[in-house]
Amino acid sequence: MTNPAIDPARQALIEAYIDAYNRFDIEGMLATLSDDVRFEHHSGDEVSVATDGKADLEKLARVGAAMFASRHQSVVALVEEGDTVAATIDFHGEIAEDIPDGPRAGTVVEMRGSSEFAFSGGRICRVVDKA
Repeated sequence: MTNPAIDPARQALIEAYIDAYNRFDIEGMLATLSDDVRFEHHSGDEVSVATDGKADLEKLARVGAAMFASRHQSVVALVEEGDTVAATIDFHGEIAEDIPDGPRAGTVVEMRGSSEFAFSGGRICRVVDKA
């Protein structure tokens, strides 16, 4: 998705991050991030998960990847707002294993959410996912 209103370098970083996510390529995801990256996942109005730094995000990404047999994020829209780019994202995934008190293996999860990306030094320095 090319959007002429978005800084091309920022758009390329977001696309590389999401492409690596879709391919379960943790190293590829990390390559787009600053060492001090802040990650937050919001469920409703609550912060359900937060990490600081690449090492913590890598651990979370590996746990998240193991939860899904398949997963795919599609960018629906990008809007640059000052120092950040907001992405509307459609998610489709299939749960790999039964989750205690949660969905069973094979359950398909589909939802629309948003991610906000901030940048520093030619890398993504903050990702805030909202579902």
